[in-house]
Amino acid sequence: MVLLEARNVGKSFRAGDGAHPVLAGVNLEVREGEIVALLGRSGGGKSTLLRILAGLVPPNEGEVRFKGRRVEGPVEGMAMVFQSFALFPWLTVLENVALGLEARGLPKAERERKAREAIALVGLEGFEGALPKELSGGMRQRVGFARALVVEPEILFMDEPFSALDPLTAEGLREDLLDLWEAGRLGTKAILLVTHNMEEAVALADRALVLQGSPARIAAEVRVPLRHPRDPRDPRFLALTDRLYAELTHREEVERRVEEVAYRLPEAPVGAMLALVETLGRLGGRADLPVLAEEEGLGVDELLPLLEALELLGFARVAEGDVELTPSGLALAEADLPRQREIFAEHLLRHVPLVAELHQEVLARRVREEEVLERLEARLPQEEARRVWRRLLEWGRFAGLLAYDERARLLYPPAEVEGA
Repeated sequence: MVLLEARNVGKSFRAGDGAHPVLAGVNLEVREGEIVALLGRSGGGKSTLLRILAGLVPPNEGEVRFKGRRVEGPVEGMAMVFQSFALFPWLTVLENVALGLEARGLPKAERERKAREAIALVGLEGFEGALPKELSGGMRQRVGFARALVVEPEILFMDEPFSALDPLTAEGLREDLLDLWEAGRLGTKAILLVTHNMEEAVALADRALVLQGSPARIAAEVRVPLRHPRDPRDPRFLALTDRLYAELTHREEVERRVEEVAYRLPEAPVGAMLALVETLGRLGGRADLPVLAEEEGLGVDELLPLLEALELLGFARVAEGDVELTPSGLALAEADLPRQREIFAEHLLRHVPLVAELHQEVLARRVREEEVLERLEARLPQEEARRVWRRLLEWGRFAGLLAYDERARLLYPPAEVEGA
């Protein structure tokens, strides 16, 4: 039975004088008895889509239906576990968990009974009178689970619920959640999980949906036909993890249009890019993405922007879950720092028109930061425009193409610094 359905869902946010589309043509179903993972790049619309499905944010286009009825706001039968613990610090564990029942008009005694049952279910019996500050991160997230489960939702939404926890705590909480699900003790009929962790998706989900594009849509569905518990060392588990990395790094030609390259820069610090290139150089210039992520200790939300930047600059090629350095990437890996700066500058000017245009402009006159931001904000949401500005400035300064007066907020030619 289909519990939840999205039909042609689209969402845009205001940016400059126009609208910035985040989601377009999203179609998906969540069926009774399944766990579905939703994957995508950082900032790619995963959390926005989750909130639309939960009735917390309205779509601009299309519709969401829960059990056949259109969702036009928060609906009974749904609950959310957030990435941040989102607890009221002045309320006890019992009061935090019972809060959701108060709005339903339940008598106090019944609220407390149900809250205590939910607290015991997630393994926090005995901590009912504790304040959030007295709990560890894992215990606070267990309170978040209890607060969601106490309202007996038919579908449970989870927005990266383990990402704020250390790996050992996260693993324990995942296993406990899965045990409760397998035993039928959660009381919920389906789970939709947003995650950036490929291994987590394969460990928990029956299906993984991959959001891709700008604006984003469901570009791939990967089924996980493995019985629980799943062994991360199982070749089938590893193959599915590789498949998800491959899907996430797949970029269609439409995403390489000039406007995308000209006005969007990946969130990739120069130091992290160089470290990744040097690691790839030590590995012979080519690596499997899961292996590389483990080697560098990077999560997918950190790794993918670095790979995107290396591709954009012509230093690497990513395909089918593998990354390979180009000849220029190999040269960058083997060069000393002064030569790395030179190579980086050459590739910035060749592959990033925004940097090349700004460099030429700065050679002719000093350019105010405000001018650049206005230009970016005409095409991007303000927050993203400011991220692009910071990355533009960092890349340009490292390459020796731009100099910046922080007090006056002016860009000027690096030659002026050298001649000072």
